[in-house]
Amino acid sequence: MGVLLELLRIVLLLMLMGAGMAALLHQLYAALGFDSVNGWLLGIAVYLWLFVLYRNKWQFSGWYKGKSRQKLPRNLTVGLMICSIILVVLAPIAG
Repeated sequence: MGVLLELLRIVLLLMLMGAGMAALLHQLYAALGFDSVNGWLLGIAVYLWLFVLYRNKWQFSGWYKGKSRQKLPRNLTVGLMICSIILVVLAPIAG
């Protein structure tokens, strides 16, 4: 039962947080004067950030208590965050 609750929690976190962050970034780009933003790049950037946040922090506060819970390696965390930042910067340029 814990696994199903954790899956529901993951889906809700990704949907709500992802939509909120994307909307916030769209508002920021609009305030900076960008008319169009590449939504795909922005979406990938947001979900990369949420994936890192879940794997390094949120998975330890959920209902699933399996033995395979581990943080991402530091190099992978840094690499994913750099990719996310690059995509956020490229989103208005490629739009």
